[in-house]
Parts: sequence; C-alpha cells; structure tokens
Amino acid sequence: MKNISVVLNVVLALAVVVLYYLHFSGSSSSSSVAGGSVSNLAMAYVNADTVLKYYDYSKVGREKLEAKGKQLDQDLNARAASLQGEFESYQRNVNNMTIGQARAVEEDLTKKRNNLQLYQESLSQQMLIEQEKMNKELYDKVTAYLKKYSQERGVQIIFKYNVASDVLFASDSLDISKEVIKGLNEAYQLEKQSQKPAAKDSVDKAKKK
Repeated sequence: MKNISVVLNVVLALAVVVLYYLHFSGSSSSSSVAGGSVSNLAMAYVNADTVLKYYDYSKVGREKLEAKGKQLDQDLNARAASLQGEFESYQRNVNNMTIGQARAVEEDLTKKRNNLQLYQESLSQQMLIEQEKMNKELYDKVTAYLKKYSQERGVQIIFKYNVASDVLFASDSLDISKEVIKGLNEAYQLEKQSQKPAAKDSVDKAKKK
C-alpha cells in the first residue's frame, strides 16, 4: 500500500513555507488547546502514517484491495496449475504420440502459456487501476476535509510530519492528527448511513420488476 501513503503524503503536505511575519510575530492566533485540538492556529500538522492507520475509509479500502488481490491470485494459480497438469500429461504420453500429434500439443501448450502470461498482465493492470481509483478517492476525501477544517479553525497551513518529512521538529500542540482522524471517520460514517436508504430503494425497485 505504498502508493496510498504517497498520495496521502502529497495531500497532507499542502505547504511547508511559513511566512516571516508569522514566525516572528507574537500573534495570539498561535494559541493551542490541550489534547491536540487546535483553535485559531495559523498552521498545524498531521502524521500521515497515523491517519492511514486509523482512517476507517483507508482501512476498508486496503482490506478490499487485499481481498481482491488474493482472489485474483487464487484464480491465476488455478490456471497455472491446470496448465502445468497438461504439460506433465504431455510429457508422460509424448512417446505414444506421432510427431504431428506431439507438435500440435506443444503448439497448444505454448499458446496457453502465452495466454496465461497475458492474463497475468491484465490482472496486474486491473489491480493498478483499482489502486489508482482508491488513491483518487482518498485524495478527494482528505483534501475536502482539510479544506473544511482549515476554514472552520482558521488554519492557513497544514503539513505532514513524520520520519520521512523535511520537518525536523514540531510541537505536539500543533498535532491535529487525532482531531482530523475523528472528523474523517465521522464524515465517513455519515456517508455510509446516507447510502443505505439508496441501496434499499434499489433492491425494492428490483423486486417490484
């Protein structure tokens, strides 16, 4: 899931440039609230790894991708095992075949092997598309929430802070990770609840038909 982490890092690294006057002014807008809650802060940060770990949408998305990946792997392995069985059968019976029969079987096995390779490539492409789709949805959700959060809290800059970031130190009072995760999860739960009636209506309409 490294791609998800990369996308989230891009989302959260909205800016790392701190204005000169913000750094040296004694503005009261830099006050903080205990427990990581921020009010009237000009800037704040979130830990990308923490958000990825505890954001329910991200967790569900990873589980779905992993389940689909396992399913596709099982299908691919079954096809490969079937082809292997045909090859072993050919090896056992080749001495009883005419040259023409053996050549025909070899051509058929070669064709099936090539088709299996193409199928494997198509599965990889399919998983890549699914990954990119999830990345896009994750990007949109986090971006939308951070925009709303910044408007409500008056935060002008929200950036990423973890081991891989360029920030060497940031006060814990600027960490809004827990608050952001809480807001993201609440929004996700509301979204799921709003989708339930629509799904039920679709089922009812299908039954009436």
